[in-house]
Amino acid sequence: MISLKASLLSLFAAGALALAACSSTSTMDSAAQFVPASDSRLRYEGRFDAADPAAPVVVWQGSRIALDFEGTQLALRFGPCVGQCFFNLQVDGGEPVLVSLREGGATRFVYPQPLAAGRHHMQLFKRSEADAGHATFSGVELAPGAKAWAPAVPAYKLAMQFFGDSITVGACNEDGVTDQWESRDTHNNARSYGAFTAEAFSADYRNIAVSGMGIVMGYVEVKAGQVWNRVYPKATAPLADLSTWTPDVVFVNYGENDDSFSKNQGKPFPEGFTDGYVALIAEMRRAYPHAQIVLLRGGMFGGARSEPLRKAWTEAVARIEAGDAKVHHFVFQHWTETHPRVVDDRAMADELIAWLRTQDFMQAHL
Repeated sequence: MISLKASLLSLFAAGALALAACSSTSTMDSAAQFVPASDSRLRYEGRFDAADPAAPVVVWQGSRIALDFEGTQLALRFGPCVGQCFFNLQVDGGEPVLVSLREGGATRFVYPQPLAAGRHHMQLFKRSEADAGHATFSGVELAPGAKAWAPAVPAYKLAMQFFGDSITVGACNEDGVTDQWESRDTHNNARSYGAFTAEAFSADYRNIAVSGMGIVMGYVEVKAGQVWNRVYPKATAPLADLSTWTPDVVFVNYGENDDSFSKNQGKPFPEGFTDGYVALIAEMRRAYPHAQIVLLRGGMFGGARSEPLRKAWTEAVARIEAGDAKVHHFVFQHWTETHPRVVDDRAMADELIAWLRTQDFMQAHL
């Protein structure tokens, strides 16, 4: 079996992904062994829309589906895709293959690399963000007569939840000089600062972040307080059942869009930021009464250089920490003019990892 650390390292490692095409047909080999999405042997990690167990919807970036199987064939079956979705498919800790889904109906993706006979482990990781699209997962297709098993329980040392905006999403981190948004295939959450940080601590990792989103204002309609606890990144979406998974450490990184959007609109920094930030953390504390909460700032120009954001955030942090000993704060020193690239995500993660290793609340998890 591939170790947890080796598996995650391979997922997060730098390097080009192999690209394979998806077939738009839903046709399946009639002799194939099919493991439906509702099969208990499949391991789901993340916040899914599981209202229909036979057709779970993969919504949030960082969500994962895993299965152990035998044989020389592997194909994934998807139902409808809304928007665009990109996944990393990894088998036996090898190089991830890029799975690309576009708006449309049922899709069948055939794993393009040769597989030896015997037992294998697969993991599907949603690398593109929830606000760009979501897809229904239908199941896994194997060789005729092939067996499947539930994967071994991961040896996680703790659970980490990251909330934020595009910086936390990992938006544009595989782009060149210029940020691009037409295709999210270069937006890879598996190589974001949050994913790198979770990997360093062998942590179960969740990511609820939306590009362009702020506390009071931003480039998208929804605000952080409206979607942090939702199944989809929509203010009207169903509430998620937060009791099914409990983080040990919650990271929160907002403010960049409140700053940049207000400037772009020729408006002052929003007066309601501090109160809104304090109210959001109070809601999170009610949901996660025992978690350590780390308030983050930085990664781009606003978080690093905006004096109005610094003042408003610092005031919010002081108010929150005054009444909660399990709240902490950290400011990134590394930042970029564009969205962070993978090298920047790594630099940010290295800063955060080093700081976390010195904190008393982390000592039990080292």
